[in-house]
Amino acid sequence: MGKAKKRYVCQACGAAASRWQGQCADCAEWNTLVEDAPVTAFAQKHDLSGGGRKIAFSSLDAPSAPLQRIATGLAEFDRATGGGLVPGSAILMGGDPGVGKSTLLLQAAGRMAQAGRSVAYVSGEEAAAQVRLRAARLGLSAAPVGLASATSVRDILTTLAEGPAPDLLVIDSIQTMHSDLIEGAPGTVSQVRGCAFELIRFAKERGCVLVLVGHVTKDGAIAGPRVLEHMVDVVMSFEGERSHQFRILRALKNRFGAVDEIGVFAMAGAGLEEVPNPSTLFLSGRDQPLAGSVVFPALEGTRPVLVEIQALIVRLQSGATPRRAVVGWDGGRLAMLLAVLESRCGLSFSSAEVYLNVAGGYRLNDPGADLAVAAALVSALADREMDPKHVWLGEVSLAGEIRPVAHGPLRLKEAAKLGFTVAAGPAGLGPPQGLAYHPMERLGNLVDRVIGGV
Repeated sequence: MGKAKKRYVCQACGAAASRWQGQCADCAEWNTLVEDAPVTAFAQKHDLSGGGRKIAFSSLDAPSAPLQRIATGLAEFDRATGGGLVPGSAILMGGDPGVGKSTLLLQAAGRMAQAGRSVAYVSGEEAAAQVRLRAARLGLSAAPVGLASATSVRDILTTLAEGPAPDLLVIDSIQTMHSDLIEGAPGTVSQVRGCAFELIRFAKERGCVLVLVGHVTKDGAIAGPRVLEHMVDVVMSFEGERSHQFRILRALKNRFGAVDEIGVFAMAGAGLEEVPNPSTLFLSGRDQPLAGSVVFPALEGTRPVLVEIQALIVRLQSGATPRRAVVGWDGGRLAMLLAVLESRCGLSFSSAEVYLNVAGGYRLNDPGADLAVAAALVSALADREMDPKHVWLGEVSLAGEIRPVAHGPLRLKEAAKLGFTVAAGPAGLGPPQGLAYHPMERLGNLVDRVIGGV
């Protein structure tokens, strides 16, 4: 048998190299290459060099029992996962430090345990007494949750194999887990990949729901090898700014439901509270007409969410370099929109500072927000107050055309339900009853309406 070749794996990006070097050739990080163990827990248990056993194939129309989803007791959590937890599935949840991942999962675990489900919560970052303090603050001290503080995957799986598998197994976090069959410290690429594989295999074989908490890097990506996101069934991101009370649980990958579904929570003194109608939360305190303030009906998965877009224009003295600051939207798209307004509509932003903000800490990735952003910019430039009961939607092309957006009727229906009376957007969009609609074909129609009152 030949000697196993050494392999070095970057701890920052997961790239592999045949020899050690000071700098990773892929991500340019220094001193991140670590030797990867050639023998894993799986390879040691199963001899892959000899003949294997035959596997049985079945047809696509073979009868099978439908999977019954498990409700967590948190409607917003269930909505983000596609209607509840699927037995035998693996979920990876990432988020910034302190955003509330452990709090959310402890609340979901407590609710499920109170509903009669068996739940195991394993913390590798906190002692059991610290988790009990959080449970007491959340009012879940009496919930029958199996709690343990451990980091050894071998010990965890040996303990769980002794009896019936739990309905829910929470590992907080996967970066703290380690296997004594794999070389390397906890958090390295080989340890994260090997430990996650063993835990996921246990969940698939025993039919329990596995939730892995993952750390994130400074860029917001989940730390560890990218293959970890491919191994799991669902990847979720828990987002929110510490200065805001709103938290958004977003599904980035879901094999059992729609992608980009969100659940909205508000951080309170007794934990995370569900927000069944987030539009009223993001639009709170908006009663008086203001210049540079407009409302856009965004769409997250199948849920319309109305958000406020704010713009501020500050004229500078000649010679000063204008600044462009964006919070909650794409800065490159703002630059494109300013160029279209200058080129196609004759408006001048070159000697002014432009500030754009999406209220409430919300992050917009919808191209349908172009018209609303343009309306806020034109209103702020002309210092014209906007009707607080007016919504704007539409995508703007480089030629200044207003193009349709996806699910326009659903967005306008939500706006009418919340009391908005006027909408403006692309031509051909039929509004619901009770909502006056102003179709627009070009960006010049927006300028005429905001500045000229047409």
